Amino acid sequence: MNKTLKLLTPTLLLLSACSQFNVKSIPSMSADRTPILNESSEFNGEALAKHVEKNTCDGCLIGSSSHQTLGDADKKVYFLYGAEHLNLKNYYFDIPVVYNKSVQKWINYFSKSRGRGHFERYSERAGRYAPALSKILKENNMPQDLIYLAMAESGFQTNAKSWARAVGPWQFMPYTGKKYGLNIDWYVDQRRDPFYSTQAAANYLDYLYDMFGSWELAAAAYNAGEGKVSRAIRRYKTKNFWKLAQGRYLKSETKNYVPKIMALAIIGKNLRSFGFEEIDYHAPLDFDEVSVAGNTDLYHVADALNVDFEEIKKLNPELRRWQTPAGVESYKLRIPSGTKKKWNHCCKADQFLVDNYQIYSLTSKASLKDVARKFKVPHSIIVELNSNLHPTKKYDRTTTVVLPFRNGQSKRHGMYADLYELPPKRQLRRKAYRRTIASAVRRGERISNPSEYYVVQKGDSLWSVSRKTGVSLDTLIKTNLSLVKQRQIKPGDKLAIR
Repeated sequence: MNKTLKLLTPTLLLLSACSQFNVKSIPSMSADRTPILNESSEFNGEALAKHVEKNTCDGCLIGSSSHQTLGDADKKVYFLYGAEHLNLKNYYFDIPVVYNKSVQKWINYFSKSRGRGHFERYSERAGRYAPALSKILKENNMPQDLIYLAMAESGFQTNAKSWARAVGPWQFMPYTGKKYGLNIDWYVDQRRDPFYSTQAAANYLDYLYDMFGSWELAAAAYNAGEGKVSRAIRRYKTKNFWKLAQGRYLKSETKNYVPKIMALAIIGKNLRSFGFEEIDYHAPLDFDEVSVAGNTDLYHVADALNVDFEEIKKLNPELRRWQTPAGVESYKLRIPSGTKKKWNHCCKADQFLVDNYQIYSLTSKASLKDVARKFKVPHSIIVELNSNLHPTKKYDRTTTVVLPFRNGQSKRHGMYADLYELPPKRQLRRKAYRRTIASAVRRGERISNPSEYYVVQKGDSLWSVSRKTGVSLDTLIKTNLSLVKQRQIKPGDKLAIR
């Protein structure tokens, strides 16, 4: 249900742009540790509403830094220069924001062109998630205007997934998510959890800020990786993001990423100035929390509470399937606000363990590994569910195997969509390219002491150069291996051909 919240109108306190901001050190997360939220944190609707009321500035998107938060003595305040002609209400931010052609392009996109609808939808979802994200950032002494980084990443969607398999409101890749304590396995993906993923993002962004000493570079590294940005700094001998963006080394996605965040922040803190008079905010997150056993069937829980299964799933977006993780003693489950009393009365003493797995009868001699491959399920999960069968032994036809799917559900149910996703075309092309290189290294002949070279032209590929020059593809690759094993050829590259 949507809930229209009128923009709060506290008086804007003018602050000195010269105030100092000292980032407190936050311990790095170990790879096997779940991010620990502040024990005093409250994420029920009442607590989040109070956070919004206390911190929202006049005409700002919910969750933005306000005159109260910007007034903290230990925080640096950034003033937006050069945008006076826009007649903005708020010129103060807790992250650096500039007005230039790159930022102006994104302001026009989100306020005037087809991006306006995107901004409206992002803002509506901010009502549900931004208060919690903002609260966690504040408790970690991080800039609250970093919510606009999450807005740029996912539009505040917990189920957002990029072509590169980044997931969740902060779009963590699997390696980085696990490095910062997020659990990712068959049962859960904490990258989708708005609370744990925000805590992980706060730790990661703090690490990047400490590394580069700049929020612009920290944001660029969040998008491209710290290694990529570090190499760009060494190549161009500058730590100025805008100078780095003038070079060819950073991808256009990263060059656009920082100005996109700034544009979202400028619009988000000046909604009325850009014609967003009233945002139809989604109702803020509100839930009760109960402890259930591992491998609890969420459908049974929903039936016992007389609520919709999808409502349970929406409150627990980290749960990938239809049950809590097997192999854990207990699990903190979020249920709709106001239902805990009913749970304690009717269900607390009961267990709602999974009792309706699908059963598969082998059609030919096969091992559990063969079954796992057939159904695209991790081998470890099949072994876990079939402890009575040997993990590697081949079994005869008619042997029954337990599958991790619910009775009555198709293997193509949306809950298992991740099992049947095709890799992105870009990833498939990279794999094919690597196979071609590996094959050429085995079969090709290397030209010793080459004396003739071919300069790559626009539209050339290794195959077309091979046909133009009469040099076999395998020989061309093996002779120029130091270049082509790193990347595909580009105009201007020199390839040895004789």
